[in-house]
Amino acid sequence: MVSLASLLLPIVLAAVVVFLASSVIHMATPWHKNDMRKVGDEDGVMGALRPFKLAPGDYALPMAGSMEAMKSPDFLAKMNEGPVVHMTVRPSGPMSMGTSLGTWFFYALVVSLFAAYVASRALAAGADYLQVFRFAGTTAFAGYALALAQNSIWWGRNWGMTLRTMVDGLVYALLTAGVFGWLWPR
Repeated sequence: MVSLASLLLPIVLAAVVVFLASSVIHMATPWHKNDMRKVGDEDGVMGALRPFKLAPGDYALPMAGSMEAMKSPDFLAKMNEGPVVHMTVRPSGPMSMGTSLGTWFFYALVVSLFAAYVASRALAAGADYLQVFRFAGTTAFAGYALALAQNSIWWGRNWGMTLRTMVDGLVYALLTAGVFGWLWPR
């Protein structure tokens, strides 16, 4: 076993590397350009929703409210007529990139901490690079990518977007694994 304190440098450096890699992926490549589609008559749809003053949160249309209500003829008619919508409403105004980037970096630190924990419980100081790579990388992949499929399975999120984001998670996991393998205590 290796102490988590001895892995502070790879934990932080892996998070920094993932943060930088994600910045390149999202700002310098067209990889995620088509993740979201524009609604036809965007102004009309926004204008139609505005009077409802929807609070930030997640919404479903139609919304049954219970398993029993999902069987009602009224709910089934709404589902058949459509549109069926799952949407997230964010606060009005410009997106706070500082808050989002800070939260993303914190998340990368958390994933790196879990990768460090799992690898530190499984491996001793001086472990082979590929062993460290395997444990840290697998854990990081679980943290960055595996749960994303639930969004497509249950909420209808575009599978293309989900799979592209999972590939991003694989890249982040490989980078995390490389940093841990490189800086593993000897």
